[in-house]
Amino acid sequence: MEYKYLRKSGPKVSRIAFGCMSLDLNVNNQKLINEAIDYGINLFDTADLYDKGENEKAVGHVLRPIRSQICLATKVGNQWRADGSGWDWNPSKRYIIQAAESSLKRLQTDYIDLYQLHGGTIEDPFDETLEAFEILKTQGKILHYGISSIRPNVIHRWLENSNMNSIMMQYSLLDRRPEEQHLNWLMQKDVGILARGSLAKGLLALKPPKAHLNWTAPDIKTAQEALSSISNKRINIHTAIRYVLKQPAITSAVVGIRTTKQLRDVISVFDSPKLSESEYEYLRTIIGPNHYTDHLV
Repeated sequence: MEYKYLRKSGPKVSRIAFGCMSLDLNVNNQKLINEAIDYGINLFDTADLYDKGENEKAVGHVLRPIRSQICLATKVGNQWRADGSGWDWNPSKRYIIQAAESSLKRLQTDYIDLYQLHGGTIEDPFDETLEAFEILKTQGKILHYGISSIRPNVIHRWLENSNMNSIMMQYSLLDRRPEEQHLNWLMQKDVGILARGSLAKGLLALKPPKAHLNWTAPDIKTAQEALSSISNKRINIHTAIRYVLKQPAITSAVVGIRTTKQLRDVISVFDSPKLSESEYEYLRTIIGPNHYTDHLV
């Protein structure tokens, strides 16, 4: 396993993070999570939204005996309605502080390593949202905070007006939007980047081609063939993750893991060769960049 600091003042985390949203809560996930830890994964990412809090409960139960050995991340901001019919966005100070207490109980822990705003809009009451995170940090209930967002205007406001440690954003060979400005910009600001969607919903792994973002199904097939053409003792999953991790601004790739096979396929990326500069540039030529069109600064 490789490790990298979230930022200079942050924790040292595994370059593959365990995305807990994919967990099947109808089975016992203890063996799967423990095997991930044995492989060196120490960053586990969940959210209070997932499975109406049951995901946090399941993850917290398994991780409790080894709590001090791992970096536990969760998210806040999406409030389930009382009737369970859906959720509403709530970035208020009162709700965030209340939700943090609930997450702590479900996770069976006294502190959250990384607490993230699960979205965000430019219309949010920014000052009170930020104050909630700072209060929780002062109380020792969270150690670090960040946001999970792909909106340039929201990212810019948090970057310029807070002491956040990280941003989680979608980034893959099929979604290169962060390359426009975010990657170099955030690296200069010493803010860690957690990349989600490295496998583009499985399209860069084994799933049949279909339209994704601005790409057509034939475009996706071309991308899959490009990955295969530079296999060099790699499977497509490895090449896709290697592309993400080659970016110096990326701290960790958050990969959804549901089965032991998926875990082993993902973790074996470190047994495969890194992308050469020629392979990297070939992929960038075959699969061009995307561009943000909404929520611009």
